[in-house]
Amino acid sequence: MTGRRRIRSTVLPRSLVRPARAGALAAGALAACAALVAGCGVVPGVTGGSGDDTITVMTWAPENTGATNRPGMPAFAEAYGRWVNARGGINGRPLRVLTCNERDDAVAAARCARRAVTENAVAVVGSYSQHGDAFLPTLEAAGIPYIGGYGLTHDEFTSPLSYPVNGGQPALLAGLGRTLADACGPVALVRPDTIAGDQLPPLLDSGLAAGGHDPAGDLRAAEAATSYGGDAERALEHAATGTGEKGCVVPALGDRTGTFMDSFRRARARHPEVRTATVLGSVDQTVLDVSGGASGPYEGAYVTGWYPEAGDARWDPMKEVIRAEAFGDNRIDPADAGVQTTWIAYTVLRQAVESLGDDDEVTADTVTAALDGGLKVTTGDLTPTLRWKFQDTLASIGLPRLVNANVTLQQVRNGRLTAAADGFTDMTSTLKEAAL
Repeated sequence: MTGRRRIRSTVLPRSLVRPARAGALAAGALAACAALVAGCGVVPGVTGGSGDDTITVMTWAPENTGATNRPGMPAFAEAYGRWVNARGGINGRPLRVLTCNERDDAVAAARCARRAVTENAVAVVGSYSQHGDAFLPTLEAAGIPYIGGYGLTHDEFTSPLSYPVNGGQPALLAGLGRTLADACGPVALVRPDTIAGDQLPPLLDSGLAAGGHDPAGDLRAAEAATSYGGDAERALEHAATGTGEKGCVVPALGDRTGTFMDSFRRARARHPEVRTATVLGSVDQTVLDVSGGASGPYEGAYVTGWYPEAGDARWDPMKEVIRAEAFGDNRIDPADAGVQTTWIAYTVLRQAVESLGDDDEVTADTVTAALDGGLKVTTGDLTPTLRWKFQDTLASIGLPRLVNANVTLQQVRNGRLTAAADGFTDMTSTLKEAAL
């Protein structure tokens, strides 16, 4: 996919989004059931439909693809549904969790969104997709909020029905750039040659510029390649052109980052020594372990993330859900940023529903009204308190829904991801200068 992204220059008012819901529901109900159900699942043992108080939600992510896969996100969503229902539901209401394989495909992503409409979902929660243009218009037409998307696309930070819980790729890349500005000579960014990949260079460059550093070399690579030998050579050649500080190579290829690093490891012996750095999501502790740990290519690398490191006690409530309802499910890694985002997204959903009270109907409109009405969501200090306004402080650069620009800095030491700085760093001021 090499087309250029469509940038939304305005944000639709809520009054223009909600009235279309009834028509979209009617149209969705007429869609062919077999086509919609393909690739989707539901928490076993939880029924739902007209006439009961069941809360239906959906979580989607790509699975079994040749590129990035996030099976832990829908798997954790199902576990969370079982855990909540074993404890009486949310305010006494059962939670019905639908899942859908987004397949890293625009058509499949749109199909998942249409099923969410047909099933009367009150929200899409904790999901992953780089095809915002394919699914957000369907959700907007039906008035269904998109809570806690992974933060891959520009659309997630512009749609009036998107409620992001982290700063997405914008915050991660800006934070990494600011760190590398003080630590690196020439910087080479290796990123996918896709619409989502097109958004990465100006974000990294905003952080580099904040530290007085030159822009990174923008090296495009195939998203689903099985080898990156040529790309690794180009990155090393660019990073080794300086005469002062060691250069840095920044692979940001999602699940294919490990494939790139295999090629990089073989090529680096023929070049001057360079550092590596990346963002959480392109690398996690599992990747570090299989790539050689302390003797692997990531040793010493800086990694920016959205949340505290996986060993932090603030993750204990999430881990309890996994122990109770998904013990032995190897799809769910508590150190995975997608699983962590899904936990936080369901925390938002739960507090939004609880804010409605026992007598209020739980619908997409009432959940959206709660989120738009100034609800302050606490996440156990995994993020700052979350609150969404119609347009927030980053509206001036086209990211009006980005409410949490905090990042954490970690470094690979002795093969382990460890905190490299205390607490969070707010990248709002740096992002304000980004040339998006």
